[in-house]
Amino acid sequence: MSSYKTAGSQDITSSSVVGAPCWVSLTTRDMRAAEEFYHAVLGWEWRTGRLGDEYRFASVGGVPVAGVSAVETLGQATAAWTPFFAASSADETVARSRERGGTTAVGPLSFPPGRAALLADRDGAVFGIWEGELVADWQQWRRAAPAFMELHTRDVFDAAIFYAEILGWASEGAGSCEVHYEGEEVVLRSQGDVVARIHAGAVGSAPDPAIRPHWQVHFTVDDVEACARAALAHGGSVLRGGTRATEAAVLGDPDGARFVVDPWPVRGDA
Repeated sequence: MSSYKTAGSQDITSSSVVGAPCWVSLTTRDMRAAEEFYHAVLGWEWRTGRLGDEYRFASVGGVPVAGVSAVETLGQATAAWTPFFAASSADETVARSRERGGTTAVGPLSFPPGRAALLADRDGAVFGIWEGELVADWQQWRRAAPAFMELHTRDVFDAAIFYAEILGWASEGAGSCEVHYEGEEVVLRSQGDVVARIHAGAVGSAPDPAIRPHWQVHFTVDDVEACARAALAHGGSVLRGGTRATEAAVLGDPDGARFVVDPWPVRGDA
């Protein structure tokens, strides 16, 4: 994953922000369409790293912010954005997930200079973990394309316990994420930033993947309405919102992957 480095970037490892989201990655059938769409909607530039043409890196101002991998066929799976969380040990994190009822889809696999795995929690929400050198300095990544993650799940507290136990949330370790219960939500903070939220309301057997437990990636933008118009103009869809600058919009890319654009500032950081 971290095969793209910018000039002057520091070698920051996952251990420095353990438990926090540290990367987002898109799986799609059509790499070219995805590149054109996200360039138009979010202004991203694209380049290839050492992983070759089948994994491309998006950047903002020279800072890598996201990746996209091309998969010719996804079978019954849908194109989707996946958040990756920093882990001090991929092997230990995968083992803890399995012990607590999670499943392992892929890995851990080596992608020098690190290791990655793709997992699902007890309710089936898919997420990734990354151990090793980060693609970019974590604070640079946060500033270049401000993002946070939302987990829509059936049981907020059960989910919070699962992730806390496998990712070290609210532990005494250096750099551990803070967990706060605010109303019926769980809010995760790292280095003072809101980086994730957990909501209830998902239905495990729902036929619509947007209703089943899942992680949703949010990107903060200056102009939500402009993003919505660009999405429609480049083969995407506006699933909710997009008519008011002060409200978030749920967008779909040409392959159906859903994401949210939020007006600045990041929700929860105001």
